[in-house]
Amino acid sequence: MTGVCGCCGALRPRYKRLVDNIFPEDPEDGLVKANMEKLTFYALSAPEKLDRIGAYLSERLSRDVARHRYGYVCIAMEALDQLLMACHCQSINLFVESFLKMVRKLLEADKPNLQILGTNSFVKFANIEEDTPSYHRSYDFFVSRFSEMCHSNYEDPDIRTKIRMAGIKGLQGVVRKTVNDELQANIWDPQHMDKIVPSLLFNLQSGERTESRSPSPLQASEKERESPAELTERCFRELLGRSAYGNIKNAVTPVLMHLDNHSLWEGKTFAVRCFKIIMYSIQSQHSHLVIQQLLGHLDANSKSSAPVRAGIVEVLLEAAAIAASGSVGPTVLEVFNTLLRHLRLSVHYELTGSYDCTNIGTKIIKEHEERQLQEAVIRTIGSFANTLLTYQRSEVMLFIMGKIPIPGMHPTLPSTGSGPEGNRMIQIMLLKSLRQVTCGFQTTNMLTALPNSFLDPLLSFALLEDAEIRLLVLEILVSLIDRHDNLPKFFTISIISDISVLKLKVDKCSRQDNLFMKKHAQHLYRHIYLCSKEQSSVQPHFEKLYSLLALVSMELANEEVVVDLIRVALALQDLALSSEEMLPVYNRCAVHALSSAYLNLISQLTTVPAFCQHVHEVIEMRQKESPYLLPEDVFIENPKIPKTLENLEGDLLFQQAKITEVLGGSGYNTERLATPYVPQFTDEDRLSKRKSVGETISLQVEVESRNSPEKEERTPAEEITFETLKNAIVDSVGVEEQEKERRRQVVEKFQKAPFEEIAAHCGARATMLQSKLNQIFEITIRPPPSPSGTITSSYGQTQSRSVPVYEMKFPDLCVY
Repeated sequence: MTGVCGCCGALRPRYKRLVDNIFPEDPEDGLVKANMEKLTFYALSAPEKLDRIGAYLSERLSRDVARHRYGYVCIAMEALDQLLMACHCQSINLFVESFLKMVRKLLEADKPNLQILGTNSFVKFANIEEDTPSYHRSYDFFVSRFSEMCHSNYEDPDIRTKIRMAGIKGLQGVVRKTVNDELQANIWDPQHMDKIVPSLLFNLQSGERTESRSPSPLQASEKERESPAELTERCFRELLGRSAYGNIKNAVTPVLMHLDNHSLWEGKTFAVRCFKIIMYSIQSQHSHLVIQQLLGHLDANSKSSAPVRAGIVEVLLEAAAIAASGSVGPTVLEVFNTLLRHLRLSVHYELTGSYDCTNIGTKIIKEHEERQLQEAVIRTIGSFANTLLTYQRSEVMLFIMGKIPIPGMHPTLPSTGSGPEGNRMIQIMLLKSLRQVTCGFQTTNMLTALPNSFLDPLLSFALLEDAEIRLLVLEILVSLIDRHDNLPKFFTISIISDISVLKLKVDKCSRQDNLFMKKHAQHLYRHIYLCSKEQSSVQPHFEKLYSLLALVSMELANEEVVVDLIRVALALQDLALSSEEMLPVYNRCAVHALSSAYLNLISQLTTVPAFCQHVHEVIEMRQKESPYLLPEDVFIENPKIPKTLENLEGDLLFQQAKITEVLGGSGYNTERLATPYVPQFTDEDRLSKRKSVGETISLQVEVESRNSPEKEERTPAEEITFETLKNAIVDSVGVEEQEKERRRQVVEKFQKAPFEEIAAHCGARATMLQSKLNQIFEITIRPPPSPSGTITSSYGQTQSRSVPVYEMKFPDLCVY
C-alpha cells in the first residue's frame, strides 16, 4: 500500500505538490520558506496555474478551519499573501476570487484571531493596484461584516478593541479598493454609506472626546495612533478626502442621521468635532455643499427642541469659519434667508409658547433655550458674513434690512402672529444680526456700499423711542464708518490731554468719501442731535455717539465737515442749556460732557493753537467749579451730578463767537461757523416716533388732511413779497410751537377719546374720501368730446357725442 500511495502522490499535479510542500509536519515551525519560493517561482512561470493554486489553497484552508487546525490556517493565509504580493499579472483576477473566498471563511468564524487574520490579509490585498478591473467581484459581504466588527461587544476589552480596529481597517481597505474603480460596486451608494459612516462615528464617539487639533493628526503619538478613535479619524478623513462633488451628500447624510438618532446635537461637542473633520477633509470647493445640507437639516428640524436647533446652528458656525472665503456658494442670500427665517421662528415660539400655536399636546418651550438659539443664529450670521467679499456683504446688509419691520413702510409682520412685542423683538434680533454682518466691514467706496436704500431705513431706527434699538443702530453706524480700527480707542468718553498717545490712523478724505458726506452728512448730524435729546438715553448711548463723532472726524472729514461737526457740538451744548426740552439733570450733564469731550478731540485734530487753548481753558474751569459737566464725573458707576442744574454761563461754556474768531483766522468758513446748527424736522421723524395704533392713525389723518384736494382748493395762491418772507422768519418759532401743540392735541384725541368718537371721525373721513373718488371717476369715465363738435338735445342742452376712431376725419398731415 505504501508503494501505491507513493505512486499516486507522484501522479498528483505539480501545483498541488508544491502547495503541499509549504506546509510542515508541525504547524509551530511555520511556513517552509524554501518550498514557498519554489511555489512562487512556479506561479510566476505559469500564471495560468495561479487560479488553480488559489482554489487548492482555499480547499485546504476550509478543511483546516473545520478541523480547528488553526496553525495550518495561518500558514495558508501567509502563503496567499506572498503570492498576491508577487504575482501582479492579468490572470490574478481568478486567484483573487479564491482569496476573497478564504478571507470570507475566516471572517465568518467565531474566533477573534481568525477574524483579525482575515482582515489583515484583506488590507494587504486592498493596497495592491490591479492592472485589470474586475466585472463580477462583490464587496457587500465585507462592508456588512467589517461594520459589524466595528460594533463588537466582546467581553474582553483588549480583544474587543482589536476586533473593532480590525473592522475599521477592513472598511478602510474596502474604500481604497472600490473608490477609484468605476466597474466595482459604487461604495458611495446609500446602502453602503449607511453602514460605513455610522460604524466610524460609533468608534469616534466611544474614544476619547478630544477636539480635533489639526486637519490631519500627524503629530499624534504612537499610543494615540493605535487607539480606535485615532484610527477611525484617519479612516474617516481618507473616506471624505476621496469623495467627489456628486458623493458629498451621500457621505454627509448618514452623519446627520446618526447625530439625530443618538441625540448628539444637544451636546454640540461631538457634532462640532465630526463636521470639523468633514470640512477639513473634503476639497475646499465642495464646502458649500456641506453647508447647504446643514441648512436643509435645520429646516427639517424647524419644530425640534431649541437645544437641537442650537446644536445644528453651532455646527454651521464652525463650518462657516473653516470654509474658504467666498465658498458659501452661489446661493449666498439663501443661506441668510434660512438663518433669518429660523430667527423669526424662534421669536415666534418664545412669544407663543408652542410650536404650532396651540398649547395642547406640544413640547414645553423654555425661553432661555430659545434665547440661546437666537444668539447662536446671530453669531452664525456674522461668521458667514466674514467669509464673504465686500460687495457680497453689502448685498447681505441690504437683504437683512429688507426683512426688518420699519416704521412707516411695513410696520407689522403677519407671519409672526405675536403682535407689537413680536415686531419689536424681531427688530432687535435682526439689528443684532446686521451688527454682526457689519463688524469688520471695510470698503473704499462707501457711497456704493451703503446706498440710500440701506442708510435711510437704518437712520430711521435711530429716532425710535426704544433705547435698545437706538443703541444697536449707533453700534452699526460706528462699525460701518470705522475702517482703520480706531474704534477701540473711543470705547469710553474721556478728556484726553494729548491725542498723540492714541496713535490714531488718519487718512486723507478721498473723493468718494467727500461725495458720501455731501449726500448723507446732514442726515448723520440730525440723527446725532436727535439721539442726544432722547430722555431714555444712558451711558452706552452717549459713548457710541462720541465714537460716531470721533470716527466721522477721522474717516470722512474735510474742512466743511469739520466745521459742521463743531457746529453740531455747540448745538449739543445749547440743547443741554435749553429748558424747553425738559431733559433730566443726568441727560443734560451727559450732553455737556459729550460736547466737551468731542470739542477737546476735534480741537487737537484741527491743530489750531488758539482753538485748543480756548477748549483747554473751558475744561480747566469746569474741573475747578463744575466737574459734573465733564465725562470723568458723569460716565461712571455712581455719577456725581447735582440735583438741579443752575444756569451756566461765562467761562464754563464754549463760546461760538470765540471759536468762530480763532478758526476764521486759520482759513475756516467763518460765516458757516457763526450760524448755529438747527436740525431739520421732517416727516420721517413723525413716522418714526409713533408708538401706538392710535398715534399711527392720527399721523395718517394728519398727512391726509394736509394733502387733501379740498384743502388745496380752499387755499388761495398767496403772493410772496419781502414782507411775507420777513414775517415768516420772525414768526417761525411761534408757528412751530403751534404746530407742535396741534399735533399733540390730535395724538391725545386718538389716545384718550372714546372708541365711538374715533370711529365716527374715521367714518366721516372715509365718506369724504369716497365722494372725492366718485368725482374723479366721473371726470375720467366721461366720454371724450367729439371732433365733429356737439349735438343739441331736444331740451336745448348741448351733449357731447362720441365718434368712433374709424369715423373720425384727420388732417392729411396726421395720416401716413
